[in-house]
Amino acid sequence: MGLRGKNETWITSLDEIDLSPAHAWQRAGFSRVQRVVAFLETLPITKGLLEGTQMKLLPAQLRFLEDVYGEGSQCRMALLSMARKNGKTGLAAGLALGHLLGPEAVKRGEIYSAAASRDQASLIFEEMAAIIRETPWMLARTNIKRFNKIIEDLENGTVYKSLASEVRATHGLNPSFVICDELAQWRDRELLDALMTATSGRAQPVTIVISTNSADPLHPMGELVEHAHKVNEGVDEDPGFVGHIYEVPVDADPFDESLWPLANPALGTFKSLEDMRARATQARQIPSQQPAFKNLHLNMPIEMASRFLQPADWKKCLGDVDARALEGRECYAGLDLSERRDLTSLVLVFPDDDDSFEVLSWFWLPKEGLLDREHVDRAPYSTWKQQGHLEVTEGKSIHYGSVVRRLAEISERFNILEVAYDRWNMERLKQAMGDIGLELPVRAFGQGYKDMSPAVDILEAAVINDRLRTSNPVLTMCVLNAAVQTDPAGNRKLAKDRSTGRIDGAVALAMALRRATEYVNEDQGIRLPEGYSVTVL
Repeated sequence: MGLRGKNETWITSLDEIDLSPAHAWQRAGFSRVQRVVAFLETLPITKGLLEGTQMKLLPAQLRFLEDVYGEGSQCRMALLSMARKNGKTGLAAGLALGHLLGPEAVKRGEIYSAAASRDQASLIFEEMAAIIRETPWMLARTNIKRFNKIIEDLENGTVYKSLASEVRATHGLNPSFVICDELAQWRDRELLDALMTATSGRAQPVTIVISTNSADPLHPMGELVEHAHKVNEGVDEDPGFVGHIYEVPVDADPFDESLWPLANPALGTFKSLEDMRARATQARQIPSQQPAFKNLHLNMPIEMASRFLQPADWKKCLGDVDARALEGRECYAGLDLSERRDLTSLVLVFPDDDDSFEVLSWFWLPKEGLLDREHVDRAPYSTWKQQGHLEVTEGKSIHYGSVVRRLAEISERFNILEVAYDRWNMERLKQAMGDIGLELPVRAFGQGYKDMSPAVDILEAAVINDRLRTSNPVLTMCVLNAAVQTDPAGNRKLAKDRSTGRIDGAVALAMALRRATEYVNEDQGIRLPEGYSVTVL
């Protein structure tokens, strides 16, 4: 018994180890959460400032465990978000051991820890293995396969395994406990969805997500954080979900030491205050290091890479738009066409009297290869299709006949004064329009700096000044993916090759907004609403 697999070593047999005394967590009268806490506090700390001592749970950890395992808890999924180096890995490893061979163990259970990369996935395994090696009774009843990152409990048949984005390998699994480590770093939600679906075969499964924050509201981590806030504020009701988020407010001074404990419950115990001060000093002196300091050490949802628009600004623009109330209203359209991979996007912009805009949008993708596009684009296209935010056309490329028929329906509902379009593939669309006798007031819109720079300025001003209202998550993806390219004169345009994903909806929105903000008069030329300052070339 003991270590097996590559570089295996034989260890003491079970008969030579005294297992007769009852474990502290087996004491009669303990509640479920008391057993979990007692088990965790028997575990050795194997590295760091407190190496050689036993685990002592922090108040923040105790509160989290109470909500997950306490009396009456219905928790099936829990989120614990805090800054790095606050004991997340140690806690995750201890809980995995508790479900493997401790108070939460079940016969023939399946325990998984999942992460974005193989190296990240191995961290919890290595910590579990280190604890087992220093705990004789655990070592006596487990088989550790280091090469495959598997630990077997030979007494109850439960198996632990680490996963690194092995989505196909999750089919057929029946997890009783799952740890999702640093979810904010995962490329997409496919592995998370596969594991969550697989737990349905268990009576009382628990999935715990432990991660720093994400700036992307469409990322699974961003969605969970938003859900946690709504549940905690009483906006959403979800008795099966627990969310504990420790963060410094996004608009706070990151160098104010009095705020650091908000994201660092372990600060001053096993997270060094002096180390935090050193990192803060470096971040203050080197601005390029500030995003990493804010995100990793203050758990602030800071965008690590540059974007055209920031998620916090765009989030203010999200809200319900009543399409029925807009029927018959004058509007301007932006149409961005595609061939195979990109989205075909139609955006309608409705100017309001207060110089703001209401926005409706439609998107199309080919039906064939939709799941492959989900993986490549890291976007839940199938879900959006089911929710009515995305339409699919037959075949491997966009079927313009289907798009034109929908255009005809849309034009009957709304008073479209002009459709600004990218010249790409427009002749094919015009032909399809002619086939059904559809006439729309169309106008070519150049994609170079001359036409796009004013459109980019208008879009940026509308978002920053909270003068835009929309709700389609596909449009949100496009806008938050968008990056800009600047010429030597300072003119900007949306650049697909520099963006992080599909931006077709952002292009269509920018075109529609420019048309909607231009009031052409022979005497006055072009007038823009108050607050919009652009140079029209």
